[in-house]
Amino acid sequence: MKDVGGLLIDLDGTLYHGGRMIHGADLLIAALRRAELPFLFVTNNSSRTPAGVAAHLRGMGIEAKAEEVCTSSMAAARYIAEESPGATVAILGEEGLIQACSEAGLTLVSEAPQYVVQGIDRSFTYESLARASRWIREGAKFVLTNPDLMLPSDNGVMPGAGTLGASIEAASGVAPVVIGKPESHLITYATALLGIKPDAAVVVGDNMRTDISAGARAGCRTILVLTGLTTQDNLAQYQSVTGVAPDEICADLAELMGTLGV
Repeated sequence: MKDVGGLLIDLDGTLYHGGRMIHGADLLIAALRRAELPFLFVTNNSSRTPAGVAAHLRGMGIEAKAEEVCTSSMAAARYIAEESPGATVAILGEEGLIQACSEAGLTLVSEAPQYVVQGIDRSFTYESLARASRWIREGAKFVLTNPDLMLPSDNGVMPGAGTLGASIEAASGVAPVVIGKPESHLITYATALLGIKPDAAVVVGDNMRTDISAGARAGCRTILVLTGLTTQDNLAQYQSVTGVAPDEICADLAELMGTLGV
């Protein structure tokens, strides 16, 4: 693939499964460094800080730095900060979202916010739902980090940020602004961090519904790797459902390295 200005690389299903590295992920990242091809690790995960994401990757043997990580929390905080610098925000989320909003210069409050920003929140309660929906009905803007309905855990799949967001939407009658994949906000923010235009970026991921759809919406080229959710058997079905097609398809990360020429 020619004229690649930078790569936006998905994590779960692309470089690892849970706590297990996918074969060749460490070699891929090392090759990108040798080739001096810019890249970011781009994730819908809103709970971890960039340092936490990088530590998780290093723990599996994949070299990573915090400054190479772009999360949906970072993109959500930047979206709010650019729209309303210094805005008051009520956070329903975890460490990654709290840190991102603080670093973006937003003011964290517990009453009468201008924005309700919500990610995965494993302390979510009925009271959380009642307060958030009331603030939104009173005029606060509702921002959702990512629409993932389920997320993997050591105990199987668990409700994700999108499931919590659906309850707030139902209670408030207001749909959120969605930042993470498959929407384009996270991807366009990541291209800005790399200092390249979307048409110079290539999104690499295993999920047609999120990674490839988000890349297409943002105007990026896309490479689907068959290392996770999308397989040769379900590819046609996902293409039909999403209405998009990847620019390239690679069976594994070794083939991806060949496609990229690294």
